[in-house]
Amino acid sequence: MSSQRALVTGGAGFLGSHLCDALLGDGWNVVVVDNLLTGRRANLDHLKNDSRFDFINKDICEPFDVGPVDYVFHFASPASPVDYTIHGIPTLKAGSLGTFHALDVAHKYGAKYLVSSTSECYGDPLEHPQKETYWGNVNSIGPRSVYDEAKRFTEAVTMAYHRYHQRPASAVERRPRGVEFHEAGPAQ
Repeated sequence: MSSQRALVTGGAGFLGSHLCDALLGDGWNVVVVDNLLTGRRANLDHLKNDSRFDFINKDICEPFDVGPVDYVFHFASPASPVDYTIHGIPTLKAGSLGTFHALDVAHKYGAKYLVSSTSECYGDPLEHPQKETYWGNVNSIGPRSVYDEAKRFTEAVTMAYHRYHQRPASAVERRPRGVEFHEAGPAQ
């Protein structure tokens, strides 16, 4: 059994809740920080009696410290067009302030860091599939821009911490370039 401890921001969401299940299944201790703006506490109800699991109802846009962790998984952000259209400002804050706060936790405890991103940050692509050298075709003021730009900024901040603090950091795209993918299944 692992004694490693992971922080999952946005852990009550679709991807985050499944990540919590996988981490606990691998023997990790898991702490979730989620304000339940779009996540659902019901996605985690089956974990409430697991002594290796903690849930903190908190907005990551405010500074927080969950204590020592070995890994930070930053998954907090409204991801549905319906949600980020309604919650545009909180989407931008999760991608900016929330990213800084999650990275601060990783930096403080020397934890590895992985952020969930999206191909949406490349905008409306002019090529299909997109090559790794493609930088996008972005409308920074359109109705979807709150999500696109939040994720672009998230990636920029993550790379800045990697460069300036020599912290291990990774970004994983929610939807690989050139591949249409829609989340489906339990806990959605």
